[in-house]
Amino acid sequence: MWYTGRCLTILQKYKALTDNYKESGAVHTFQRLQGCEWDNETGEVNGFAQFGQDGEDFLAFDPKTLTWIAQKPEAEDTKHIWDKDRHRNEDWKNVLTQLFPEFLKRYLDLGKSHLLRTDLPSVSLLQKTPSSPVSCFATGFFPDRAETFWRKDGEELHEDVELGDILPNHDGSFQMNVDLNISSVTPEDWRRYECVFQLSGVKDNIITKLDKTVIKTNFVPVPPSDSPTGPVIGAVVVLLLLLAVCITGVFIWRRRNGEGQQCA
Repeated sequence: MWYTGRCLTILQKYKALTDNYKESGAVHTFQRLQGCEWDNETGEVNGFAQFGQDGEDFLAFDPKTLTWIAQKPEAEDTKHIWDKDRHRNEDWKNVLTQLFPEFLKRYLDLGKSHLLRTDLPSVSLLQKTPSSPVSCFATGFFPDRAETFWRKDGEELHEDVELGDILPNHDGSFQMNVDLNISSVTPEDWRRYECVFQLSGVKDNIITKLDKTVIKTNFVPVPPSDSPTGPVIGAVVVLLLLLAVCITGVFIWRRRNGEGQQCA
């Protein structure tokens, strides 16, 4: 309600100063953006307030000089009128540089157990087929300020690497992956590659060596054509056909034999 009341109050003053809002039957959009930035290390606070009209910047407030900045020619008259109201501009400065930072610090204090937590991920190497890229997959980390990359001999790689987006998990944590094209990597060079995961606020990185023995895959190799599987299957088929012929022959013989006895 505090924000709604303040916005409506400013809108009434804004309407009285803006010709566009005086047009009979005209419909316009009034926009207002305000807030603050607080550096918790230096204690520096920067407040900002800006107004827009019909999707375009109109006026912006400078708390340091207690003046308004016209962002289009139509705002010049409003700027001069608002600059004269020194008391009102002092209120603006207090809200942006004192009240809002107090709100921000209070909210951060209430939510710091969640906002400031750090969860390390599980990191796996995945591969679809032996010729596919190897994906370094990290999941379960928090916050989302993280980086994952491949490096060779300690140097970060940019070629033959494809970085995926950071995506949310259902539990509020995040996941990401980075793929390495290994088509030109010789077996003896695998040990020179490693995946590195870095999480903001955590000193130690998670490093995973490129190792065939730890790669997870669902790939099932197809037996080669010269394996004994083909002849075995062929022999089974032949046996089944012979068995079917024998059964049919016995059935015919018994039927004929029975018919001959009836005629005797």
